Amino acid sequence: MRIKELSQATGVDAETIRYYEKEGLLPAPARQENGYRDYSDRHLERLSFIRHCRALEMPLADVRRLLSALDAPGEPHPDVDRLVQAQIDRVRARLESMRALEKQLLLLKASCGRCDEEGADCGILKELVAAAHGEACACHGNAAQVTGT
Repeated sequence: MRIKELSQATGVDAETIRYYEKEGLLPAPARQENGYRDYSDRHLERLSFIRHCRALEMPLADVRRLLSALDAPGEPHPDVDRLVQAQIDRVRARLESMRALEKQLLLLKASCGRCDEEGADCGILKELVAAAHGEACACHGNAAQVTGT
């Protein structure tokens, strides 16, 4: 199959496929007489594997290590479990960060409702301006936290 067909079958952009080839994650395909790349089912399977790993937001370095393990089925692969655990740890850290962000936004939202009828003196805008000036705001508490967040 050609790159366009591989792209459609996997949902991976053609430029990304070329990038994966350049980086050695995807083996170079055979070339047709006219010079077009000729991808096989092996490429489709490997690219689908890479795409799934990337959908799990695994870094390319980890994907490369997983591919190496996949390419050596008879060997032990203690790194595989560690790679997945490291990804779990990264996801948990991001979740914690997102919960903190949600809390900050909820505090900011709570400052709404302090506007007059013309929309002047908006509580949210006042809080955002205060934070921009390094002052304490509803979502960050004190100025020291503003610079640390």
